[in-house]
Amino acid sequence: MSADNDTPVTQEQAEAAVRTLLRWAGDDPSREGLLDTPRRVAKAYRDWFSGYETDPEGYLARTFEEVEGYDEMVVLRDIQFESHCEHHMAPIIGRAHVGYLPAGRVVGISKLARVVDAYARRFQVQEKLTAQIAGIIQEVLQPRGVAVVVEAAHQCMTTRGVHKRGVSMVTSTMLGEFRDDPRTRGEFLSFVGVAAGGGTGLR
Repeated sequence: MSADNDTPVTQEQAEAAVRTLLRWAGDDPSREGLLDTPRRVAKAYRDWFSGYETDPEGYLARTFEEVEGYDEMVVLRDIQFESHCEHHMAPIIGRAHVGYLPAGRVVGISKLARVVDAYARRFQVQEKLTAQIAGIIQEVLQPRGVAVVVEAAHQCMTTRGVHKRGVSMVTSTMLGEFRDDPRTRGEFLSFVGVAAGGGTGLR
């Protein structure tokens, strides 16, 4: 992890910041139960925000052309992810559905899941996350179209503020034929179990 001026932040600095937050919250970082908390939190941050150290484009670099001319929709549903809201640093828990229309080459399906994780494991807003996933697939694979739908619950809304539980947010990005052809878009939304209207905001 680095600061805005690109000077690396040390483990010691990260742990000191956690101790400051513990004191600010009203607790004593030196008490037994919290002694190892700064180290644990720093380690957790390395995991939660490992997306800053990964290259989504690299995951899509290796493709396969021996697909017997297959050019129909490829869809990977229910890609579970965990992210964090960049406004409150609260968890975002959700799933992504990703589809594309190949133009002569396909990518291993695990790479689509890795692309989702690479962007999710950064501070995010859901709209940006959705657009980033679709954009990098379009840029690298150059398919005839890309569709991404993300459904997620935001803990910044359920555990603070309005305290509304059971609420999920749905966002979508449609590129190429998915944007231009309502039938193609509708087929994808049917595959992933999302209505093409009815209050989802998807068209």
